[in-house]
Amino acid sequence: MLEREVKLRFDSPEQARAAIAAARATLLRPRRLQHDVLFDTADGQLRRQGCALRLRHEHDAGVITFKGPVVPSAMKLRPEHETAIASPASMRLVLDGLGFRPWFTYEKYREEYSLPGVVVAIDETPIGTFVEIEGGEADILTAAQQLGRTPQDFVLGSYRTLFVESAAGQRASDMVFAAG
Repeated sequence: MLEREVKLRFDSPEQARAAIAAARATLLRPRRLQHDVLFDTADGQLRRQGCALRLRHEHDAGVITFKGPVVPSAMKLRPEHETAIASPASMRLVLDGLGFRPWFTYEKYREEYSLPGVVVAIDETPIGTFVEIEGGEADILTAAQQLGRTPQDFVLGSYRTLFVESAAGQRASDMVFAAG
């Protein structure tokens, strides 16, 4: 399956929620913490190929995702395969047994909404608030317009890339919320 998405930067979660409410989006999943860990071989084989292997934890369940290399496009476009898993802890042991090691951890609070043809997510991260729109190209363009944005506002980088580019990425190795 091909995943097509864009991110839009917002000044705050409240600003993002106001834009989504104005677009009359329907809530799909309420706000919850997602804990994501990227895995790779010791020699970085997946990263060299432009691929990602992610284990996502939400509550007591999770999702394992493989993302292929980004395909040149005006939007972020790449092969993606994922499946739900009952035990992220057990999956982590499987990955370890196969020789994969965690190399980057990131967290976000996510809530998801629906607009025609797309899923719209508000992501509150340690480096700011983003709205991610995933779906077909025409539907993404329409949804972005409904949110008051244009293709010039599209952010195509991964959260890892955005973290490294941020000041926070110069002080820490992982993009996680401060304990407390």
